[in-house]
Amino acid sequence: MRISRRTALQKTLAAFCWLAAFPGRTLAATGTFTNPVAARGADPWVIRHEDSYYYCQSRWSSIGVARVKRLQDLGLAKWDTVWTPPPQQPYSHELWAPELHRLDGRWFIYVAADNGRNENHRMHVLGATTPEPTGKFEWLGKIATADDHWAIDGTVVEIPGRGRYFVWSGWEGAENVAQNLYIGAMANPWTLTGSRVCISRPEHAWEKNGRPLINEGPQALWHRDKLFIIYSASGSWGDDYCLGQLTWTGGPPLEARSWVKRSQPVFSRTEAVRGPGHGSFVKSRDGREDWLVYHAARRPGSGWDRSVRLQKIGWHTDGSPNFGTPVAPGVAVPEPSGDSTP
Repeated sequence: MRISRRTALQKTLAAFCWLAAFPGRTLAATGTFTNPVAARGADPWVIRHEDSYYYCQSRWSSIGVARVKRLQDLGLAKWDTVWTPPPQQPYSHELWAPELHRLDGRWFIYVAADNGRNENHRMHVLGATTPEPTGKFEWLGKIATADDHWAIDGTVVEIPGRGRYFVWSGWEGAENVAQNLYIGAMANPWTLTGSRVCISRPEHAWEKNGRPLINEGPQALWHRDKLFIIYSASGSWGDDYCLGQLTWTGGPPLEARSWVKRSQPVFSRTEAVRGPGHGSFVKSRDGREDWLVYHAARRPGSGWDRSVRLQKIGWHTDGSPNFGTPVAPGVAVPEPSGDSTP
């Protein structure tokens, strides 16, 4: 979703438009909801903890976390600002795609940030200073392998019996030619150990719409004993942004051959929904259903002017996810199971 400094003004204006309009949603009949559930927003990250959903978003110059009881109420969320970076630091500007994780009994946020120059984007770790994720966070440091290349969209993947890993989108070198997906081992929630390993590059036509070429927004999705990395491909500013899939074969996670890419996108544009991508995954409150929370263009060709939507995930007989096609705006969708009580 990120290209060069000449787009900074565009992104800033889009961010201000989002802040002016957020929250917002259309109410549907009892027992259903309609998309979008939030009028504006991008890179939505939602995690369920105990009986609540926590929604983490960049407010451009700060990070907010909101708590809601029902997944379909994301657009009604009341935000708590949990971290604002100090000025004139390498991580003071352009906060992108923060993710909230609970690891080893503490809340952490992983966010891409820079000093105002896109080429200096790196991943950073924040740690909660209170028991609740809506409290304050402190900067713990940059999280990177020794080569320390450009990095965004970091997420944590835990594999039972294998350890904890960090997966992110990065440049191969110092030039903004393509964004690949990399994996590295985590020594603890704020430290990587060893070298990074590339597990995906833009190679298919559907991954190459827009320049630079882009694989980004990796997310772990488990189904029983199967692990998938669902990622976003092509430029997020275009209508062809979509979701791709990597499947873990069960081999060593730090070997590229242990990750097999599906040759076609698993979730892509329709006439009614353009640019669906950069999602996160969450269970319904009763744990019976899996849901995708994602963003899409508010209208054809609207670029970074996006809204947040929900869609239930189905499963193929081989255990792989069945995302179907994006549900059109205004269509009544059954609410997540267990979420009927506000």
